[in-house]
Amino acid sequence: MIPRVLLCFSIAMLLASSSSAAQVIDYTPVSEEMLRNPAPGEWLNWRGTDNAWGYSPLDQITLDNVGELQLAWSWAMDETGSQEAAPLAHDGILYVPNPRGVIQALDGATGDLIWEYRPGVTLRVDGTRTSDNTGLPANARAVVGRGVQKNIAIYGDMIYAATGDASIVAVDARTGREVWKTAVADPSLGYFYVAGPIVAHGKLITGISGCERYKDDVCFITGHDAITGQELWRTSTIARPGEPGGDTWGDLPLRFRAGSDAWIAGSYDAETNLVYWATSQAKPWA
Repeated sequence: MIPRVLLCFSIAMLLASSSSAAQVIDYTPVSEEMLRNPAPGEWLNWRGTDNAWGYSPLDQITLDNVGELQLAWSWAMDETGSQEAAPLAHDGILYVPNPRGVIQALDGATGDLIWEYRPGVTLRVDGTRTSDNTGLPANARAVVGRGVQKNIAIYGDMIYAATGDASIVAVDARTGREVWKTAVADPSLGYFYVAGPIVAHGKLITGISGCERYKDDVCFITGHDAITGQELWRTSTIARPGEPGGDTWGDLPLRFRAGSDAWIAGSYDAETNLVYWATSQAKPWA
């Protein structure tokens, strides 16, 4: 755990020549109980806990010593898109989402890069590849979808991300190897993810975006099996004709019921077994 380390992320030129180990050592699989009740020095959900309070119980930084804090290390984020990242912390490792689907594992104490995942290719810090299923050059930049990747999820041995090409991907938390990738929607129709999944009872729950323009379907939230990536259920963020609330749109065809994108991840209440999701405004406005 890393409660004593001041973590600072900065945009700068990335110079990485470290020969650090290419995988996380002594990794502890993340259980449902750990997600429900994370240890004080862990940050296992994008907002810390299931209820998304964003509160840390650590008390080492106080009003008396906050003015004495100094920079311990900094890390240059990927510069291919906007930065809205919410890192996770587990076993002293930071798992950092970057734009264009890039995920990095950093040593929380030193800031050293352990592994980096880019869609289609994963590079170790010594420059060697950990993926064989790609024809991309080893130094290829990620070019998948929209630039923003707001959050990722951790569960079991996996790190999960929702990508700009409307897919969900699972990578090995120890090595950064891609384990599976599931296409959820057609990106050519405008669908994409900017918010990542949350985990509840072995399911990845994720809301999609890309409903600014009219099409024959609407935005939705899905539940996927965390082990296989198989879609288990799907619910629309806009009421369809004939569904509860559908009559509030009058006789407007489904094609013109747009908006309600899921820009941020949701939260989970274990007592009621409910997830809560906020969406953008519906369209048309008038």
